[in-house]
Amino acid sequence: MTMTIFTDETLRVAAEAMGEYSRSIWVGPSGEQVTGEQVACHLEATRALLDRDGWVRTYTSVATSADRTGDETAVKDRLSEVLHLVRNAFGPGDLRWPLYSALLEISASADGDGDTRCVAGLVMDLLIQAHTGSDTAKAIAWSERMHRMAEDITALLMAGVRFARAYGPGVIAEGLAAA
Repeated sequence: MTMTIFTDETLRVAAEAMGEYSRSIWVGPSGEQVTGEQVACHLEATRALLDRDGWVRTYTSVATSADRTGDETAVKDRLSEVLHLVRNAFGPGDLRWPLYSALLEISASADGDGDTRCVAGLVMDLLIQAHTGSDTAKAIAWSERMHRMAEDITALLMAGVRFARAYGPGVIAEGLAAA
C-alpha cells in the first residue's frame, strides 16, 4: 500500500513552484525536452527495481578500516571485511538500492536515460520542497534521512509518476525530437 504523504495538494504546490524555475524542468542536460510520460516511465521502472531488489537508505563501505593501520585495525574488523567480501563474491550479496543508485541504474536501461533521470530528480525535488515547505530541500537527501522508510520512497516515486503525467509535456513529435 502506498502512503498518502504526497497529496494532490502537494502536487499542486509543486506545480506552482515549477513555474518559478528560470528554465523548464522538462529539459534535460542534453538540451532536449522529455515528456511527462518518459519521466513517469523512469520513475515506475525505479519503483519496480526497488520492489524487486529492495531499498536501502544509503550504502556503507566495509573498506573504511582498510585505511587504518597498526593498532587502529582490529583483527575483528579485518575478519568482518573478509567475510563481507566473500559473501558478496560467492553469494547473492546485498542487492538493495539507495534511491540515487536506482535512478542511475534505470538511466542505463530501456526505461530511461540521463535526461529522464535528471528531470525525474527535479520533479522529486519539487515534490519534497512542497512537502517540507523548504525551497532548498532535495529528494536524494530526504531519502537518506535516518528515519526514512521504504514506504516513503515508494510514495515519493508514485507521487512523481502522478506529477509527471499531470503536469509534464505531452508526446514530442519524432521529427522535432531529433532536430
